[in-house]
Amino acid sequence: MDEIITLDYGSGGKKTSRLIEKMIVPAWDNPALRELGDGAVLGGAEKLTFSTDSFVVNPLFFPGGDIGKLSVCGTVNDVSMCGGVPKYLSCSFIIEEGLRVSELEKIIDSIRKAADKAGVQIVTGDTKVVEKGRGDGIYINTAGIGFLKYPGLSPKNIRPGDAVIVSGTVGDHGTAVMLARSGMMQGDIKSDCAALNGLCDAILGLNAGVRVVRDPTRGGLATTLNEFIEGSELGIEIEEKLIPVNGGVQAACDMLGLDPLYCANEGKLIAVVPAENAELVLQTMRKLPEGENAAVIGRVTSEYPGKLVMKTALGGGRILQKLTGAQLPRIC
Repeated sequence: MDEIITLDYGSGGKKTSRLIEKMIVPAWDNPALRELGDGAVLGGAEKLTFSTDSFVVNPLFFPGGDIGKLSVCGTVNDVSMCGGVPKYLSCSFIIEEGLRVSELEKIIDSIRKAADKAGVQIVTGDTKVVEKGRGDGIYINTAGIGFLKYPGLSPKNIRPGDAVIVSGTVGDHGTAVMLARSGMMQGDIKSDCAALNGLCDAILGLNAGVRVVRDPTRGGLATTLNEFIEGSELGIEIEEKLIPVNGGVQAACDMLGLDPLYCANEGKLIAVVPAENAELVLQTMRKLPEGENAAVIGRVTSEYPGKLVMKTALGGGRILQKLTGAQLPRIC
């Protein structure tokens, strides 16, 4: 193949076929994909979960991940947060003319590894090539289908006294991408990009009455918790000293004028659970790599209707609102 992607690779002709048959199909091979149709015939279930997402991260490669891994994990996680067991993905590329083939190979391989680890199959997709200057390297869209296993998860289920649990350190992904984009020193800061279907299955399978689970991506922890109580008669109170934050992430945010509570994660989840089952859920999380730093960070309350309040380390209170504007552009 050529060293770079040219417009010919998006023409639908021989070069398109070569790209698909020599690079993509061997990397993601399975019977449904092998048919090379515009869609796929799949086994099903009585109820499905479905999600789609597009990924435009810059840079394409960053500490802890890349756009390929991110595209799989992001959609796997969205399906999982609905109570589904992810099964199938579609994957579509919009490639900018001039992208090096070696970089595309790395992205394809990263997608394969992430899909294999998550236990999902990529069964259909599409490839387009746009003129140089119009694609920022590559954009990826993935859509995911899962089989509904844990119905009824919703913020509407939360009750006063419920515990709020986060599965690990917050703000890792957004901070890592921002530092990679700026060329600043990374230290030990890496994206937390990871598939969370195994962690979801572990805690939802406890029958511990988990009310809702959500991955705090764009807008971070604070925005996601606000979404839980928006327009309701309930509030959430969290404690600053209980929120796990990587020391390097905190230092980088202080330097950049950012707040880790609003920085994205791509490998963490928030769970709201009945207080009496919080310890069981917490210890189950901590047994898995994706939840080893899990912590109970607060509780649901009727004292602050519609508000997220943080008890600060100094003993005061701070109202945390949803993110306004773009704190970190292009982080996913």
